[in-house]
Parts: sequence; structure tokens; C-alpha cells
Amino acid sequence: MSADEVFMRAAMKAALRGRFTTSPNPRVGCVLVRDGEIVSTGWHMRRGGPHAELAALNQAKAQGISLAGATCYVTLEPCSHFGTTPPCANALIDAGIGRVVAACEDPNPLVSGQGFERLRAAGIEVTTGVLANEARALNPGFFSRMERNRPFVRVKIAASLDGRTALSNGLSKWITQPAAREDVHRLRALSSAVLTGAGTVRADDPQLTVRSAHVSQESEGLVRQPLRVLLAGKQPVPVDAQILQQTDASTLVVSSEDSELTSMAIGGAALMSCPGRDGRVDLSQLLQKLAADYSCNEVLVEAGATLASQFLVEGLCDELWWYTGAVLLGADARAAIGPLGLLDMAAVERLGMRALTRLGGDTRTILSDSSASATAGATNGSQTDLYHWTTED
Repeated sequence: MSADEVFMRAAMKAALRGRFTTSPNPRVGCVLVRDGEIVSTGWHMRRGGPHAELAALNQAKAQGISLAGATCYVTLEPCSHFGTTPPCANALIDAGIGRVVAACEDPNPLVSGQGFERLRAAGIEVTTGVLANEARALNPGFFSRMERNRPFVRVKIAASLDGRTALSNGLSKWITQPAAREDVHRLRALSSAVLTGAGTVRADDPQLTVRSAHVSQESEGLVRQPLRVLLAGKQPVPVDAQILQQTDASTLVVSSEDSELTSMAIGGAALMSCPGRDGRVDLSQLLQKLAADYSCNEVLVEAGATLASQFLVEGLCDELWWYTGAVLLGADARAAIGPLGLLDMAAVERLGMRALTRLGGDTRTILSDSSASATAGATNGSQTDLYHWTTED
């Protein structure tokens, strides 16, 4: 492993410090190196806060460390425009940095190579492409939003060994044990939005919020609640449903354009109409609107068999997170997946396994299209770094 790779891995480790809080901004880490030693480390924590490069520069400045001729290792191209913070490229130039090593170019059109150009114009040596796939894997949603104009979508299912999510009478608490349920809270914390259907709300009345001491501790007390997205069906949702209550978590109710749903029926939630197809909200259009209007990078689908299957059938699921409880519910219990319309085994898609993790007595399997490109993140090994919560778990 080269020295550049060693220091870039340190920068990627730093980026993970903000994995639950940076949305809608990308997760970025930075280390500053002099004479072969890391002298300061920074990471982006949240939108509006210092970017990773500035955080590292500030740390060095506070310690009285001269950075003249030092090397900056950063997981994403330094920005070159004024947003909620000044350009990082300018700050690196002003600090006298001699070399910048960046993993990959920023796909944001406001940056997209311009940061590198500014650094080179100032006489700074720029090296790119160091561990690029691994760095992309830190931000599958940000790259998806910028390159595909839609969020990265994870579909989460918790089922028994025989693929059932509830008894025939609808009871489902609890198929998985506390360790697996805690894992789901961390998955929600990664997400910009959590999406569900009206049927799930009527049946289970979920909160769909992050309630995790681990997330709070790792994020230095900052818990960012994802946007809760409810797809309204033809039957009403009780106005006292937990998802409609005003809390730290905002709720967006989505209906088809021909729906007669009014704001009176959804309490304090926001209402958005979306083009419909076959009597349902067009999921592809919805994802594009969540990316464009709400800057959603990563969307988690926690829904029933019908809606989950719709994402799968339409090819809109980038990763399938399957939690398996060590129980059997029987053929009379409710299936985890609805009809897929398959009539020929040749048409059955074989999924690629990204990771298999034991969670107490349960397991978590992360799967994706076996032919998925780098858009989804990167190779299996690097992708799981984002989902490795702590070495103690």
C-alpha cells in the first residue's frame, strides 16, 4: 500500500465521523500531512458547518502548526464556490498547502473539476483518483443525486426464516431482536428520508424516527431526523397516527395528482402531489422530486410487501437490506414480498451479496443487483465500511 493510500484511508475514516449528520452534503474527511506524519484531521459534520478541509486547517492553526508545503489528503474535490461556507480551494491556497491528493472529483456541477483547476492555477500539485471507488462508497446517495437525478434507494425488510413479516392476524412485534432493531435506527440515521405506505401506518402506526443512543454518541449529540415520506392511499390515515404528529422529524405526505386529499386530513404534515401511474404514485417521478426539491441523497423504504415489491419490480431498489429473525411463522403468515409476476426461472434475477452480518441471534444481509455499476458505490469490501458501526458491535 502506498503512502498516498495510507493517508487517504485515514481521511476516509475521518469522513465516517459525520456519516449520520452531513445530509444533504456529502460525507468528507481530510488529513493534513507534514514530513510523513498526520498533523491534523478534519471531517464535515453538518450542512452549514466547516467543510473537512477547513476543520483540519483550523485544528492545525489552533495548535500553531505551519502548513507551508504540507500535503492535504481529502476524500472529495475541494469546493470552489461560495455556498453556506467559503471555497475550500481558496483556504488551502491561503494556508500554503504544497500538494493536494483527492480521491475523486466532485460530481456537483458547481464544482466538478473547478476546484482542481483553481489549485493548479495557484501552483499546487494535484493528484486525483487515489482510492476513488472506496471514496465514492462513502456517498452513494450524493453521487446518485448528482449523476442520476434521484436518491440511492435502500429497501429494508425484516422477516422470519420462512420469509414472513407478520402473523395471519397482522401481529409482527417482534420478529427480530433488539440488536437488529437498533441496527435499523442507524440505517435510518444514514438516510435523508424514510418512505412508507398508508397501509403500514394503519397497521403498525410507526414513528419512523431515529431513537439511538449510539447515533447520538457518535454524532456528538447531534441527531438528524430523516424526512418521513408517506404515500397516501385511497383509504384515509388516522389523523392521530404518530407519523403525522409534529416532532423534530418532518413529514411529507405524497398523493397522486388526481387525489382529493386535503391538508386538513394530514395534520401538521406537508402535502405534495406527484404524477400517478396505474392508480398509484409514479415512484420514479417521486424519487426525482425528492432529489430536486428536498435534496434527498439516500432514501430508506420501510413498507409492506406491496410497496416494497413495487420498488423491486420497477428496478428502483439499489440495495435490499434483509433482516432475518430466527423464527418460523408458517405458510398462513403474511409474505414479505408481493407478486413479482415471474413465470420463467430464466427471468429470475440473482442478487449479489454485499455483506452478511450477525446481529445477536438475527442476521442482516445486504444485497444488490449483481451487475450494479460504480454508481451504487464501489466494490463490496469498500461499500461495507459505511455500514460498519463500531468495532465493539
